[in-house]
Amino acid sequence: MQKGAFIMSLLLALLTTGCSRTVQDNGEELNAVYFWRTELRLDSLERNFLERYAIKKVYCRYFDVVMDGEDDEPPPNATITFSDTLPKGVELVPTVYITENCMHQRHDSLARRVVRRVAQMNQTNGISGVKELQIDCDYTDRSRLNFYHFLEQVRQELLTHHSPLITHHSPLITLSATIRLHQLQMPAPPVDYGVLMLYNTGDPRRFEDRRSADGRLLEEGKNPVLDLRDVRPYARYLAGYALPLSAAYPVYRWVRHVGGVRIEHTVDASEILGVKQLVEQKRPSLRQAIITYHLDEENINRYSHETFEAIYQH
Repeated sequence: MQKGAFIMSLLLALLTTGCSRTVQDNGEELNAVYFWRTELRLDSLERNFLERYAIKKVYCRYFDVVMDGEDDEPPPNATITFSDTLPKGVELVPTVYITENCMHQRHDSLARRVVRRVAQMNQTNGISGVKELQIDCDYTDRSRLNFYHFLEQVRQELLTHHSPLITHHSPLITLSATIRLHQLQMPAPPVDYGVLMLYNTGDPRRFEDRRSADGRLLEEGKNPVLDLRDVRPYARYLAGYALPLSAAYPVYRWVRHVGGVRIEHTVDASEILGVKQLVEQKRPSLRQAIITYHLDEENINRYSHETFEAIYQH
């Protein structure tokens, strides 16, 4: 089948009922998007995107937490500034990225400092009505237990009536976490739900074809952003994974330099929709809450309206 025909067949299959808002595993109706820039400022195209695709939740990266010396408490880095506000009716979810090596040891004050910093940023920027906090970490077998302990501490910070995120006007805060494919093999983290990251799925060193000395193709290169061949081995864990899940798909471009050569990685619409079809077959609830990564004018212009309709199709 020609590539163009394949894309159209997937679009038609996924567009039979149009684009609609979704019901997440936890009962909340939404379409969503990540915002991963260092300044919250929206242009007219980005605002139109939120309205056109009925986006009801924006996961907004507030800051990173990185190690700065072996014995130091990991400090925040790359904190966002707020020059704008989200449209009325769009929920903002503070999201904190923590590097994996931060979890090689326990930091007893880290949960308190993260929660208080988020609360302080909300207060300083006049952000109210926060209902959720998301933690993003590519934890491994080495760091998993420390990370889960950290999440439990965050939960306690959110539950206590002294928590600066909670007032007498606010409900209890939902705690969510990102889930990468390799983490599906591990016990689920102690959070309310997870976002399955269907991007950055491959080894960036294996993007080129591997050939023998006589030129025979030994192994076809893979797209490190998203490749169905990297997702398929983990799909068997989806049905039994003991945590409600949303699904996040890539619409971004990754530019890097390898040996002085500029390399661009983008994902064809057919690949995104093929992965979407696979994971929804294995776990139908993944079609209920759908997220794209991330909100940016360049990313909006990268794909057609029909492709975005198909991605957000439930």
